Amino acid sequence: MSGNIELLNTTLAAAKAADRAALIAYLPAGFPTVDGGIKAVKAVVAGGADIVEVGLPHSDPVLDGPVIQTADDIALRGGVRIADVMRTVREAYEATGVPILVMTYWNPIDRYGVERFTAELAESGGAGCILPDLPVQESALWREHAEKHGLATVFVVAPSSQDARLATITAAGSGFVYAASLMGVTGTRASVGAQAQNLVERTRATTDTPVCVGLGVSDAAQAAEVAGFADGVIVGSAFVKAMLDAPDEAAGLAAVRSLAGELAEGVRKR
Repeated sequence: MSGNIELLNTTLAAAKAADRAALIAYLPAGFPTVDGGIKAVKAVVAGGADIVEVGLPHSDPVLDGPVIQTADDIALRGGVRIADVMRTVREAYEATGVPILVMTYWNPIDRYGVERFTAELAESGGAGCILPDLPVQESALWREHAEKHGLATVFVVAPSSQDARLATITAAGSGFVYAASLMGVTGTRASVGAQAQNLVERTRATTDTPVCVGLGVSDAAQAAEVAGFADGVIVGSAFVKAMLDAPDEAAGLAAVRSLAGELAEGVRKR
C-alpha cells in the first residue's frame, strides 16, 4: 500500500487555491491515553484542522518544550509503543480522511528499522514524517524508503540556517518545509516574531515546496499573522496545554475542538 503524500500535496494546494494557509495541528500519540489521543485528533479535525502531525513520544525530545515533554512523559508512562502510533495514524486517517504525518526523532526509527517503519506507516494511511533531528546529509536511506512507500519527508529549517544550507535541505525534502519560527523549543509565546517571515522568504527562494511555520503560535491572532506569509500554520503546544489543563477527557476534547475552530478562522483572516 502506498502512503498519502499526494493527499498532503493536494490539501496544501487546495488551501492555497482558497487564498488561505493550511492549519496543521500537532498532538502526541498515547496522550492522555492511546484511545484518548485518537479522539483528540478527530476533535481537532472536526474543529477545522486541515492536516495533523501525530507525535511519537520520546524520552529526550530536544525540539519540544515543557508542555509537550509533559504529555510525552504521560504517554511513555502509559506504555505507548510504535504500534500505538501506527494505530493512531490509521484510525485517525480512516475517521477523518485528512493527511496524517508522524513527527519523530530519528532514534526510534533507527532502532525499529527504516523499511519496517515506512512500510507500516504507509499501510496505516500515513502521509509522511517530520524528522527534526535527521541531518539531510545522512537521510538517503530514509528518503529511499519513504519515496518507495509514497511518504513525504519533511525537514526542519531554522532562522540560523544559511541560504546554501536551506537550498540543500529543501532539495531533499518533500510535502512541505517546516520553518521553525525562532531559535528554541516548542511552546506558546506572546509573539511569533519577524524572524519567521524572513525565514519563509529565504526558504521560498530555494523551492516551490510549501513552507509551513511552527513554534510559538497559540491563538487566532497569531495564526492570522503567520498565515499572511506562510503556506501553513503549525500549532502544537497550545493544543496539548488545552488537554493538560482540562479537568477530564471530555472537557479536553471540547477544548481542542474549540481551539481548532478559532485557529481555523485565524488562518482565513490572513
